[in-house]
Amino acid sequence: MTDLKQEVYVSVDVETDGPIPGPHSMLSLGAVAMLPNNDINLREIDSFTTNLITLPGAAPDPDTQIWWESRDPKVYAASRDNPKDPVIAMTEFTDWLDKLPGLPVCVAMPAGFDFMFVYWYLMRFAHRSPFSFSSLDIKTYAMAVQKTGYRKSAKRYWPSRWFPKNMPHTHVALDDAREQGHLFLNILKDNT
Repeated sequence: MTDLKQEVYVSVDVETDGPIPGPHSMLSLGAVAMLPNNDINLREIDSFTTNLITLPGAAPDPDTQIWWESRDPKVYAASRDNPKDPVIAMTEFTDWLDKLPGLPVCVAMPAGFDFMFVYWYLMRFAHRSPFSFSSLDIKTYAMAVQKTGYRKSAKRYWPSRWFPKNMPHTHVALDDAREQGHLFLNILKDNT
């Protein structure tokens, strides 16, 4: 029997202090749950955000720290505001995902980075992943919609109608999850 429960697209974004989980830490997590809908006011159904305490024994990657210090020290400082123990943060995240009105599908850009951290933290601290073990990569989806090669599916090749208005990429996890979620739904709309 097929499960007919609707899919809820959950755009996730993480901010980190290095390129991989374990040796480095996830600093903040933002997630926006969305349903495909032509009315922009009804697309977002819920959101989640948290800052996390760094992992014991982990250390910031020097290049990543230079990037944070030169690019956005205020945003980095905000990611350190009221951080939670990863067990608490990821348990709250799984509880939030479980309450969504459908099956959560992780959407990220690049999924190979964001989902790697999310999945690792979910399995390590919540001992399960409501996403299963997969994620939808927005750039790969754009490649399929545009019928181009992967290198020709970078943002600079995308039509302006895909980009949400008044949603800048700020490197605040929740802001970026929101922007990427609306971007994904715009691509999805073009493909239907």
